[in-house]
Amino acid sequence: MIVRKKELSAIFASFLLAGTVLTGCSTSEKQGSESKVEKQQEPTENKEETKNESEVKEVNYAQVFEEATTELAKAKEGKEVDYDKVTELYKTNLQGLVQDRDAEFEDKLDQHITTALQAGKEGTLDKVVVKQLFDKLMQKVFYTTIKHDFTEINEKWGNKEEVTKEIEEAKGYYAILQSTVEKRDNANGTNLVDVIAGGFEEIEKAIEAENQLGFSLGKQVVDKSLMKTFYLATGAIPNGYATKAAEAAKQDKELAKVEQAEGWAFYQSLFSYLNGHAAEEAAFIQQQFDLQTDIAKLNPDAVNKAFIRGFSKIALDEYKESEETWGEDKSPITALEGALFIDIIGEDIKGLIGEAEYSNLTEKAQQYLEAAKAKDKTAGEPLLKELQATLQTVIEKAK
Repeated sequence: MIVRKKELSAIFASFLLAGTVLTGCSTSEKQGSESKVEKQQEPTENKEETKNESEVKEVNYAQVFEEATTELAKAKEGKEVDYDKVTELYKTNLQGLVQDRDAEFEDKLDQHITTALQAGKEGTLDKVVVKQLFDKLMQKVFYTTIKHDFTEINEKWGNKEEVTKEIEEAKGYYAILQSTVEKRDNANGTNLVDVIAGGFEEIEKAIEAENQLGFSLGKQVVDKSLMKTFYLATGAIPNGYATKAAEAAKQDKELAKVEQAEGWAFYQSLFSYLNGHAAEEAAFIQQQFDLQTDIAKLNPDAVNKAFIRGFSKIALDEYKESEETWGEDKSPITALEGALFIDIIGEDIKGLIGEAEYSNLTEKAQQYLEAAKAKDKTAGEPLLKELQATLQTVIEKAK
């Protein structure tokens, strides 16, 4: 395994210095169903598809992605990787999609991917690291394309044929990500595959019933479950890459660097949303996964606690938004988001405050969601205060 630390760190630093503005979570501009912070991160609206996206629509993304990652995976077996083949596959079939998402979400993923492939070819970046960067950054592209399709559904609402087409496209992109979700389920005993399937089912029911609020609730389930997948892959203990990299560093620093890079690449799907609500925590996690950080100093417990504080702060912001928009469709949507962000770190919260208190928290979250749906302020206000107080306690305990 070739690792040239100075070159590797310099190239990795160029990724971070590229000024990446990573994707946030929900993107429903017309309904205004997202939090105030999120609105600052929403993609610029494209009323017409760009030339690139139109040209690559018929590409079998799953097949091309698998072919490229299979070639790159040869590095792990000590075999030669045909970087010209991978680069051609990328430029011909995937680059247009990546550039469309870059333009929409003000990102730099095309630059990151092309730089990594070139570095792999030149031998200035560990070839296994190149595979992980390509794999996980492309997963972010598929994830943000699902979000793009959700935005398209909102904009085309009322045209059932077009909306149905968009949801089928979103399901196609999710099919590429499903194996990642399954891996997290197997490692953590979760059931995210079933939850996401249920979310898509609710979306399809809502489309059939022309229930736009039902669609907005269903898409939150899909979106936040994918966010939980990325969290379980990065900051969760004991199976996140922060823990894996720190453990590997005790015996094999080359392997540890690969796992640190894998954590960084997975984290890019979460960074922007965390950064908008909990900038200090987001920056700390980013720094811990940065390959310029000495792997011996990567602290998985500190990373985990930063995630707990960050997601708790997001939940608080969602509940504040729900309170401020009481009586509107946005209120139950953000109430559901608050509950889903609690669920992302559910096991962590349970460990901090105990199973009974956590059960009470989730029960109150569900009751508050029902109150928001019913526009029952008398029931909702005391529940909201309890939720806010418990989340503040979680933040304090996670310091």
